[in-house]
Amino acid sequence: MIEIRPATRADAQAAFDIRREAIHARCIGAYSREDMLAWTAGELSPWYADLVERHFYLACRGNEVLGTIMLGPQPCELGALFVAEQAMGQGIGRRLVAHVEGLAREAGWPHLQLDATLNAAPFYRRCGFIGDTPACYQSPSGLALRCIPMRKAL
Repeated sequence: MIEIRPATRADAQAAFDIRREAIHARCIGAYSREDMLAWTAGELSPWYADLVERHFYLACRGNEVLGTIMLGPQPCELGALFVAEQAMGQGIGRRLVAHVEGLAREAGWPHLQLDATLNAAPFYRRCGFIGDTPACYQSPSGLALRCIPMRKAL
């Protein structure tokens, strides 16, 4: 049974590890090896741990974290949707999106927006998001990555 719950600071390392694993598993071909290595370099930072504690939700099976999603920190912002490699293709990403859509509706947000990785844009389209125009996402670490800004009315 999959449970979706708010993350705690103690979940930060698991969230960080799933992020790194998912990028390496799914972004091959959409981004250069150099970009992927720069994107996933380093260790868990206090900044990331704070972000996880304040804005992340996790999909868990028992004590095992299988996926992450972030709602915020800006209003209407969805991000950090990552699923552990062994759990990909099981509907966990869709469940996480549906969960935060419900939270956003409860908060009175009119829409959700995100910057999709090039490989994830088709998934978000299947979830009802629209957007096709490539742009450049500037990561907090300073790395510039191609993305597809997307939006979904709630």
